[in-house]
Amino acid sequence: MTTFDLYTRSAPFGGAYLLIAGLEDALEFVQAFRYTSEELKFLAHIRDYDTAFMDELSTLRFTGEIFALPEGSIAFPNEPIMRVTAPFREAILIEAGLLQAINLGTLIATKASRIVFAAQKGRARRVAEFAFRRAQDPLTVARSSYIGGCASTSLLNAAFEYRLPATGTVPHALIELFPTEEEAFAAVANAYNRYTLLLDTYDPRNAIQTAIEVALRSQETLGHTLAAVRLDSGDIAADSIYIRQQLDRVGLINVRILASGDLDEWKITELIEAGAAIDSFGVGTTLGSGAGSVELGVSGGALGAVYKEVWYVDETGTEYPKVKIAGSKSTWPGKKEIYRHPQWEEDVIQLAHEPRPENYQRLLRPVMRNGEMIPGSLPPLSEIRELAQQNLEMLPTRYREFSVEQPYPVRFSEGLQALRTQAAQLVGITALE
Repeated sequence: MTTFDLYTRSAPFGGAYLLIAGLEDALEFVQAFRYTSEELKFLAHIRDYDTAFMDELSTLRFTGEIFALPEGSIAFPNEPIMRVTAPFREAILIEAGLLQAINLGTLIATKASRIVFAAQKGRARRVAEFAFRRAQDPLTVARSSYIGGCASTSLLNAAFEYRLPATGTVPHALIELFPTEEEAFAAVANAYNRYTLLLDTYDPRNAIQTAIEVALRSQETLGHTLAAVRLDSGDIAADSIYIRQQLDRVGLINVRILASGDLDEWKITELIEAGAAIDSFGVGTTLGSGAGSVELGVSGGALGAVYKEVWYVDETGTEYPKVKIAGSKSTWPGKKEIYRHPQWEEDVIQLAHEPRPENYQRLLRPVMRNGEMIPGSLPPLSEIRELAQQNLEMLPTRYREFSVEQPYPVRFSEGLQALRTQAAQLVGITALE
């Protein structure tokens, strides 16, 4: 039997934390893991594998146990997100599937939480996920964004699959379809009881005057309401201030202004600091790809979680701690637990058999035993989102900021440090880095 830890060496986007998502996909992948007869025929075609090996693959299933951080948890670098114990072949064959699920889900959930944090500086502003056309995996992005705090998705398939709120606006192409902007606006206003108008196809400052005329007319004749206007380009800060003034001037004080257009947490922060009159944001490209910032030198696009062997028990029952000593890529051996201080002053990573620190919360939960999911391991998405928001509220604000002066304190227990020294000595390393 062998034990592997899945964890990250750093937090994404130059931040301090990770918001965990992707566990549902990971566990469903493990439970469904098997080789079909057609897949085995393909393997036999590309390489002359031993018949006994192929027979073994035909019945291979995951039979081990998995401990994991629940989706919606906050984690920090070097903390095990998943701990897998199984026969070596089973544990190693599920590696890529686990990493794919956790890497993408956690990357997007963390990105969404940062964008929502930026948007809500000063007052509550909603963030809509607009990522479908550029998402690495549209359904995963929509689900993880919702966990991270986004209020809705523009992807109807995701709204159907996960029962998410769905929102969207009209495209520039629809405005351009009509001879004039006024005719386009009128068509939208006539079609919907509540509608949004896109203002920046031509000139947003002219468009808002047209939008006001159409809105007042449709309200009087049809009882239809202009709910929002959208800016997707140009000087969004200055234009939004002007548009807010024009709307308020005629009594349309409840009309919201939505901004979009290659936004991320840093650009949203700039808009708010510039006094932009924005009520909500639609974020697509940077959210769907988990992008960083080229201008700021912040990497993104991948989480970089790894899956490392930390413990092995041979046929005789002899136990061997496994360690790699290689600078920043060094590992920590042994079956581990994570405990968190009740006021979030520190986390402690320690060996599973060490006594629990008094009043500290145990973070890893059993989610799979004997290859079967434990009931309750996959709570409803609404509960995951609520847990995420609770954890984000409890996380000290200094660790949510985009310029983090000090990382969150994660301490390795004395027992774990001693085991690491012992494991290193077993492979001939006497000086630890």
